[in-house]
Amino acid sequence: GVVEACLLHMLKRRAAGFLRTDKVAALFTKVGKTYAIAGDICKKVQELQQQVESRKNQPNGQETLKRQGSTTSKTPVLTPQAIKHIWVRTALIEKVLDKIVQYIVDNCSKYYEKEALLADPVCGPILASLLVGPCALEYTKLKTADHYWTDPSADELVQRHRIHGVHGRQDSPSKRPALGIRKRHSSGSTSEDRFAASAREYVESLHQNSRTHLLYGKNNVLVQPKDDLEAIPGYLSLHQSADSLTLKWTPNQLMNGTLGDSE
Repeated sequence: GVVEACLLHMLKRRAAGFLRTDKVAALFTKVGKTYAIAGDICKKVQELQQQVESRKNQPNGQETLKRQGSTTSKTPVLTPQAIKHIWVRTALIEKVLDKIVQYIVDNCSKYYEKEALLADPVCGPILASLLVGPCALEYTKLKTADHYWTDPSADELVQRHRIHGVHGRQDSPSKRPALGIRKRHSSGSTSEDRFAASAREYVESLHQNSRTHLLYGKNNVLVQPKDDLEAIPGYLSLHQSADSLTLKWTPNQLMNGTLGDSE
């Protein structure tokens, strides 16, 4: 919607078309006559629109599209919001929206008034550059109900811990606080209390989510990966899910962000 608002800002009437109610469609169609990439998007959008129309006319059309989408991912079931922004959305999914906007910026005098956003020598190129990132993504997976609770990667957890470590870093595994930290002395320093709380949050984010229940956790549990290596201390936890029990163990070095070059 934001990209469409930028594309429509002070668009010339000739570019929008006198009788066209969908000005974005008119713009893409006009650009597609001289720019092959935009022309391909026009063809794909027309195909999607035909599928939407056929689905409306056929009672079982939605199931047909779902079956097709499961095999080709090119014919998804479009929501009303997706249909509303189908031109920009299709160009984004095909990873060419940034190129089309850049082409429009380079030829802005054909389509826009002098005061338009895309005709601005600074704002126009900036908009095209900002779209490079979104166009590099793969829009192939839907969000699930628990997508906010999936376990983060080890790299992300280490970064989190390093950020927390500004309150006071403890590289020694023996000083690593366990999951069940309790404040025994009310006279303790504020910085130590903050670090203890951040350390607890870190461990919880590593081992807990909405799908599993933490039954037991213990720090400094020794694990010997090979016979010729000494045992490594780490955090051990037992989790219960709907159909299984799971043991997790994370080295203290990794949790402290001090793994270095060791294997």
